[in-house]
Amino acid sequence: MELDPKYDHYDYPTTAPVAKPGHPGHLTDAQQAQVHQLRMMLETEGYTKRLDTLTLLRFLRARKFDVNLSKKMFVDCEKWRKSILYAGQPLKIDGRTIELDGEIGEWDKDGSFKRKVSKWYPQYYHKTDKDGRPVYIEQLGKIDLTAMKNEGIEYEHMLTNLAVEYEKMADPRLPACSRKSGHLLETSCTIMDFNGVGFSNARQVFGYIQEASGMSQNYYPERLGRMYLINTNWLFTGVWRMVRPLLDPVTVEKIHVLGGSYQKELLAQIPAENLPKEFGGSCECEGGCSLSNAGPWCDAEFAKPAWWEKKGDAIENTPTEMGTGEGTAATADTTVAEGAEATEPAPAAA
Repeated sequence: MELDPKYDHYDYPTTAPVAKPGHPGHLTDAQQAQVHQLRMMLETEGYTKRLDTLTLLRFLRARKFDVNLSKKMFVDCEKWRKSILYAGQPLKIDGRTIELDGEIGEWDKDGSFKRKVSKWYPQYYHKTDKDGRPVYIEQLGKIDLTAMKNEGIEYEHMLTNLAVEYEKMADPRLPACSRKSGHLLETSCTIMDFNGVGFSNARQVFGYIQEASGMSQNYYPERLGRMYLINTNWLFTGVWRMVRPLLDPVTVEKIHVLGGSYQKELLAQIPAENLPKEFGGSCECEGGCSLSNAGPWCDAEFAKPAWWEKKGDAIENTPTEMGTGEGTAATADTTVAEGAEATEPAPAAA
């Protein structure tokens, strides 16, 4: 895979562990040319951030390597980052419009928001699965938006927190996991616990899931590795039967609906010492797994400052001459590459 010296300043492995078409380190000549074409088109329109090869490849895979559709998705994402939308309007907190790039390093610096919200909606990253990916856990049955609102936590805070956590999964969590595993990791392993979800709170739960899924699919493509839906009841099963036929088959393959008998399958994917005890593992972090933030991203051997903690990084770039990368001349008429069927947009929060 060609790396662009202007944008690709990675300090972690860049080859995917499995040789799938369209994935880093396993590109056809046509797919490599399309990376150059997409970058050139975005540079021409004045974009200078997030033009690194790995990012562009995720958008290309999400749109089956149709360059024009990938460009639209990227542009829509950049617009959203400047002004996150909620109910069709710019999201504001205390009258301040949320601009994501400036929010990441400032959000919840002291951890007080996480500690407060964990009482009514535990959602957290915790160690890694057997493939080395970060494990993300949400306990949906505990959602109580009314209680959170009484504590001053509005829906706007939850969506901002969700976006910031996506950013922190991308960096520093995934790079740290890649360094530890020795190969590129771009996705997470997600556990969605539906224990406690019923008629009384179903509207709150599924409403939030819809918002989170939309954010993931539209602005954070190709981030879902595996998803386990546990403690699902007949209510969810009915919804799933209606939704499943509408999803891309590759997406469906990643989602495992396990009901109440989930421990064996979870432990087949996640080491017992990395899985919280309440889900069948043996981990009991001091102070609780939901607040520990345990993982390679906290290990000095693998952790490095994220792009938003420093300047001159591989993601935040400055304008340079356009079309100077090797292979750009060959991209002019290429729009759909070989292996276009490789993957799909990520379907849900991860």
